[in-house]
Amino acid sequence: MGSEEKLGVQGVNRDRMGERGVALLTVMIIMLLMVVLAISAITVTGLETRMSGFVNTKEAMSTAAESCEGTAVNIIQQTLYYSEIKSEFLSSATIPGPVPASNSAILYSEISGQPLPPPAPANTIGENYGDDASAVPNLTLSLPGATVNGDIDRLFKRRKEGSGEIKEIVYRITCVATNTAMGTKSTVTSVYSCTVGETCMKQIGGA
Repeated sequence: MGSEEKLGVQGVNRDRMGERGVALLTVMIIMLLMVVLAISAITVTGLETRMSGFVNTKEAMSTAAESCEGTAVNIIQQTLYYSEIKSEFLSSATIPGPVPASNSAILYSEISGQPLPPPAPANTIGENYGDDASAVPNLTLSLPGATVNGDIDRLFKRRKEGSGEIKEIVYRITCVATNTAMGTKSTVTSVYSCTVGETCMKQIGGA
């Protein structure tokens, strides 16, 4: 083999080695891009799952708080009609009810608008009383995955429009649902207008 042929073969070999280096670098870059895309996809999927879980938890807590609100309305209606808090609502009942027995006297005074019993200051009327759902709840519900505390506040009494002397009483109901596992909370506050012997109507936009 002549020297020119040897030089030609060596040149071809060098070109092929250069091509193999470029091909290896290209493959490594493509693999790196694929890894980055895979990590991004996994991250986005995990984030979407977490967001979905948060939304579901929030909806469950809102539903629990609204359940407490419905219970509070029933307690108000029954108390106005019978002029007492029915024993089945009390936590001391055979099947424990939502109203803590130790707080039932204060709750009755708040619903009826009468002076509050001790430990409230003397002659304190049960309208806009400063208790709340967190510290001294008027009712407590234990639901799957949540504990719900409720507060009932009598705001004022007024003459029912177009009904002569019939009076309606306006109440604010606040319910706070707490997720027992995560500790997150959801609060629902509504205003209801109630008439003795009739029903309670939710006031649109009232809170």
